[in-house]
Amino acid sequence: MPESASGPLLPLAFRDAIDAVRHAAARPELELAEIPAPTGLAPHAIAMAGDVRPALHGVDSVLGTGRFVLLYDMEEPEAWGGQFRVVCFAQAPLETDIGLDPFLAEVAWSWLVDALELRGAHYHSASGTATKVLSTGFGELAGQSDGAQLEIRASWTPTDTDFAAHVEGWSELVCQLAGLPPTTDAVSLLPDLRATRD
Repeated sequence: MPESASGPLLPLAFRDAIDAVRHAAARPELELAEIPAPTGLAPHAIAMAGDVRPALHGVDSVLGTGRFVLLYDMEEPEAWGGQFRVVCFAQAPLETDIGLDPFLAEVAWSWLVDALELRGAHYHSASGTATKVLSTGFGELAGQSDGAQLEIRASWTPTDTDFAAHVEGWSELVCQLAGLPPTTDAVSLLPDLRATRD
C-alpha cells in the first residue's frame, strides 16, 4: 500500500525530499499547505496545495490555485527516468478577451519553464498541457458575464535534490497565472489575467 509523507520507515532519500519540500520559500502571496497525497501513483508521495488568496469556507482562491505532488519510487519507473517525479497543476480565471489570445497557452507554458530555470530547478522528461476554457451562461445564468479559465498540468523528473527549487518554480507559475507580476524582470508577463465576474 502506498505510503504518504507521514508513513513509517520512509526511505532516507524520500525523508530528505520531504524536508526540502516543506521548507520551500514560496512567494508571500501564495498560501501553502501540505495536503494528503494521492494514492496509487507511487509508493511514496508528498503533496502541497497553494492558493494565491486564502481559501474561504473550503472554496479555492478566486485568483489562482494549484497542487504540487512529489512522487518517489526507488525502482525508477522507466517512464520517469529517475526515482522522483513531479506532478502539478495551476489554474486561474482570465479576462475573456485574454482567453481568446491564440498564443496564451504557449506563453503560459513558458512561464513554468522560465520559473524553474530561474530557480535552478534541473529536470528532464517534462510533459504537460495548457488548457483554455471559455464559458457563457444560459437560462438562469444568462445574466452572468462570459468567463474564461486557464489551467496548466505538468510533470517532470528532477535531476537534482533541490526539491525546494521545484516547489518555488511551481509557486511562481500559480502567482503569474493569477495576474501577479513576476519576481524577476527576466520573465515575460501578459496583461492582468484576473477575471472580473458579475
